[in-house]
Amino acid sequence: MLGLNLFYKAMSSDKHILQEVVDARTEREFLDLPRKIYKGNRNWVCPLDPSIQAVFDPKKNEMFSDGEAIRWIARDKKGEVVGRIAAFYDREHAFLEEQPTGGGWPTGGCGFFEAINDQELADQLFDAARMWLSSRGMEAMDGPINFGPRDSWWGLLVSGYEFQPLYENTYNPPYYKELFENYGFQNYFNQHTYLRRLEVGQLSDSVYERVKRLEESPGYCFKHISKKNLEQVAEDFRLVYNKAWALFSGVKAMDREQAFRIMNTLRPIIDERLIYFAYYNDEPIGFFIMVPDLNRVIGSFNGKFGWWNKLRLMWALKVAHKADRIFGLIFGVTPEFHGKGIEAGIIRAFEKEVPKLPYKSLELAWIGDFNPVMMRMVESYVCATKHKMHTTYRYLFDRTKEFHRCPRMGVKRRE
Repeated sequence: MLGLNLFYKAMSSDKHILQEVVDARTEREFLDLPRKIYKGNRNWVCPLDPSIQAVFDPKKNEMFSDGEAIRWIARDKKGEVVGRIAAFYDREHAFLEEQPTGGGWPTGGCGFFEAINDQELADQLFDAARMWLSSRGMEAMDGPINFGPRDSWWGLLVSGYEFQPLYENTYNPPYYKELFENYGFQNYFNQHTYLRRLEVGQLSDSVYERVKRLEESPGYCFKHISKKNLEQVAEDFRLVYNKAWALFSGVKAMDREQAFRIMNTLRPIIDERLIYFAYYNDEPIGFFIMVPDLNRVIGSFNGKFGWWNKLRLMWALKVAHKADRIFGLIFGVTPEFHGKGIEAGIIRAFEKEVPKLPYKSLELAWIGDFNPVMMRMVESYVCATKHKMHTTYRYLFDRTKEFHRCPRMGVKRRE
């Protein structure tokens, strides 16, 4: 393996020099570059610095327990930072996916890419990520992705540049698409974001008919949560999640501690009227979790999130109701109740509350094109329409290998 000095020399060119992020100064420059790239762009919302820093903090990101991450910035001849990238992998996910051909290859990731419109610079950054991952046994890289959960910083925006992004959703200039594809990245899958205006009566007749049948059947109940019972909410969420999602390839079952930690993290921004559960004979069978979209509020924070901005956020959410958009986080129904209209019942219960809410629209992100069942559900029951699209790209290090797009989502068999 090349020593560090030789490695970075190899990653330098006549125009740009790559430098690893190793101290407070280079981290500050890594965080500040987007402010230069998007200066004057009214749709971009500056991410909160602590959100990005937490991704690369081994004390806060459990992915470091079985993985590594590295960051670089790129300087021009004047010493100005003109690009950045991160590369990372964790062993559990690197070997997770089986390829359609029956084999597989270890896959790492690159992300948090930002750069001026310069293909040579982009190639240099991608080369750095590729070489580093290859030196650690990886044979492919996905990008741009997150070193963490898929619901944050995942995918390249390829449609919907004219709209403000959702909280911790990727936003980028249109030319990034060419930078990735010219390097050789290929479309692994698309992630759709759906939009629905919050008005009563938008549901289809079939939804109302399904709800009517449920209302006439004993045992079904649809209601929003109470923050006073957040521990029980967390347990109900865990039970449904482990039945509805954990059977899918690549998704791990959730324990009580994880479920409560998620709900406790959401606690400050929870609006009880935005989290719904479906029950049958008092047993949880489905949920729809939504939260106010923080990007409607944090734009003026310029990435800072000290005590004063935390107070400003709470005032904007709870008093001024400045967050007029809802972010749909996750939807789930247990398999034994599929096809019974549970989704319709949840959406109808939410619709009844809409006139009392201060929100104008609902967006549901991360609906993968490998999951056509979820796409149909969102279009048919939520009655939302496609609004934005992100692409997750894959780059195979061995350019002679045959590329395959992500297979359709399937349930993995268990003994």
